[in-house]
Amino acid sequence: MASDGFQPLTEQLLLEYLKVTPPLAAKLGNDLDKLEIKEVGDGNLNFVYIVSGPSGSIVIKQALPYIRCIGESWPMTKERAYFEASVLQEHGGLCPNHVPEVYHFDRKMCLIGMRYIEPPHIILRKGLIAGMEYPLLADHLSEYMSRTLFYTSLLYRTTTDHKSAVAKFCGNVELCRLTEQVVFSDPYKVSEYNRWTTPYLDADAEAVREDNILKLEVAELKSKFCERSQALLHGDLHTGSIMVTPGSTQVIDPEFGFYGPMGFDIGAFIGNLILAYFSQDGHSEKEGDRRSYKKWILKTILDTWNLFHTKFTALWDKHKDGSGEAYLPAIYNNPELQLLVKQKYMDDLFHDTLGFGAAKMISSSNPASSDVSAVVDGEIQRIVGVAHVEDFESIKEADKRAECERKALNFAKNLLKERRNFHKINEVVSAIEDFDA
Repeated sequence: MASDGFQPLTEQLLLEYLKVTPPLAAKLGNDLDKLEIKEVGDGNLNFVYIVSGPSGSIVIKQALPYIRCIGESWPMTKERAYFEASVLQEHGGLCPNHVPEVYHFDRKMCLIGMRYIEPPHIILRKGLIAGMEYPLLADHLSEYMSRTLFYTSLLYRTTTDHKSAVAKFCGNVELCRLTEQVVFSDPYKVSEYNRWTTPYLDADAEAVREDNILKLEVAELKSKFCERSQALLHGDLHTGSIMVTPGSTQVIDPEFGFYGPMGFDIGAFIGNLILAYFSQDGHSEKEGDRRSYKKWILKTILDTWNLFHTKFTALWDKHKDGSGEAYLPAIYNNPELQLLVKQKYMDDLFHDTLGFGAAKMISSSNPASSDVSAVVDGEIQRIVGVAHVEDFESIKEADKRAECERKALNFAKNLLKERRNFHKINEVVSAIEDFDA
């Protein structure tokens, strides 16, 4: 055991821990000698156990102070468990239907005990690759994003409360720096980690590194990411951080959580849906068999933003005379001015969403994206930040994969540079269709 009380889990140690931890033992039942313990982590970063007992099942997740698949030569802060638990607890309080409940957190052991998200839930990315439709996805994600972003912003909070909350998450600097590297830096320079589908995308890789306008736009987004503490973000809200069934949506793994620009979360999700759209032709068994599914993805993109806009502004209207100090009623004291403020806020948020979504797409579909490390959780099988996401990597034929990646990359570059010329989400959807023609 380390001097700070940390000890890596084994099955025997976990069993002993459960017996002396009432909140977890209560979820499993009285006969703890008959527990079934199964490690489901893929061996890259964390220990993840599913523990089943007479009364039910739970998940135990422990962060290690290094990347597990590499060893102690690549240290990684184990404090990420504290930030993950904190986001789960705060977001869970705001949106309990879509965030797994935390039963127990042990900061010394960097251990989280939480709800087991049972089958038939699967990772959303895998469902999108398989061509499965989720009719409630846009409704559920818009609910999650509108509530978690509004209630942790100055639209609802006083500046004193907000600054206190921001300070709590300032310590998650290591994972924020990883995002800075893989989203805003590596795709735009020569890096030892860069790889791509060669030789098909060699010229595309060079074009990204030589695009001055693209670099100017990315610099602006990086500045917002680093400097704007707008709301408590999930921090990595891609389709590998969401588990789904046709009737349920659960957001998991918020260890990158911090106070940042709202558009980063919304853009990450919408950008990943756009990636899924452009990958579909690579998964089709015969030409055109994914056509209707691609239309469903476009509808989900459209519905996600429109529902978010409706729900977020409804919360704003509901609490317009509350404690939020972004726009004091004594100053913004007439309906015309209040409408102008709201329109500008939402227009800015829309353009932030498009910008960050495009940046996330480039760092995922970019042929020169960075293969930082397989720092993944549980069964997600995701390489963090950049590198080729499974949507494309699962396309076996290199030429077909490269064609899908090129379409996604070219659209993302255009969206990033031209985002201020889009004013409604249906215009973005039309642009996606034009690039796919």
